[in-house]
Amino acid sequence: MNLPKIVGISRVKCVLDRKAHIFGNVNTQVRCKGKLTRPKAFESNRYQKSEEKIGLYGYCLLGIPIATFALGTWQIKRLRWKLDLIENLKQRISTEPIDPPSDLNELKDKEYYCMRVKGKFLYEKELLIGPRSLIVNGEAVSEKGGGIFSRKAGTGYYVITPFRLEDRDLTIMVNRGWIPKTDRSTFKMGTKITDPVEIVGIIRTTEKRPPFVPNNAPTKGVWHFRDLDAMAKVTEAEPVYIELLAEYSTPHGPIGGQTKVTLRNEHFSYIITWYSLCACTSYMWFRQFVQKLPLL
Repeated sequence: MNLPKIVGISRVKCVLDRKAHIFGNVNTQVRCKGKLTRPKAFESNRYQKSEEKIGLYGYCLLGIPIATFALGTWQIKRLRWKLDLIENLKQRISTEPIDPPSDLNELKDKEYYCMRVKGKFLYEKELLIGPRSLIVNGEAVSEKGGGIFSRKAGTGYYVITPFRLEDRDLTIMVNRGWIPKTDRSTFKMGTKITDPVEIVGIIRTTEKRPPFVPNNAPTKGVWHFRDLDAMAKVTEAEPVYIELLAEYSTPHGPIGGQTKVTLRNEHFSYIITWYSLCACTSYMWFRQFVQKLPLL
């Protein structure tokens, strides 16, 4: 009559023996304040699986949103720097013209200031720098849009002429303006001013050779960028250089006002790009390596 009970008890013991064999003498259920908790062996196993699932690959991918966030923050600093630079440039150009200082080294810190000088042009040692784009109202023609024809029309050279001051023994270099490429061989036949004249120009310093631009060849009369020291030796002038304002252009001569007064500022778009990439990659990493982790 008690045979079913004996069989049932033996089955329960067999199940308990199997669980004890699996968990290594760990109680299958532990009571803590009236609630059931999972075995420690099972919890540690889950932690190991979580760490293995992220792994080195996951942590390397996590570097993408971190790097893009850092780049976006860096672009904010660059934007502030560029805005300050543009404001400083506007202030310098709008100030009253200064006179040539007694110490020419002071001009190194006066770039984009206007300087007033009076004297005569020395046309015998003129030189050309180019090819350069025509600048109108502070912007290059090729950068203001238009088609292929506008780019061709905006290609030419700057005419650099020595200028001897009237009130002191000093010769400087003046960028009289832009001439089209077709007038390169006949630019010396243009209108010349032989009488003393007062002019105003924007002070510019020497420039480094731009990327992919050939070196200057002074012996051949080929100039691709503004190297004041080398140009001063050829023109027998001091390494002082100004760019003539547009209102001082001569009829049928070079077009003055060839100073680019606008600066490229695309840092705000860079900020949006980097932070957008940071947000997207952060969300992708969260979905891939956080949401899919097993809950503990």
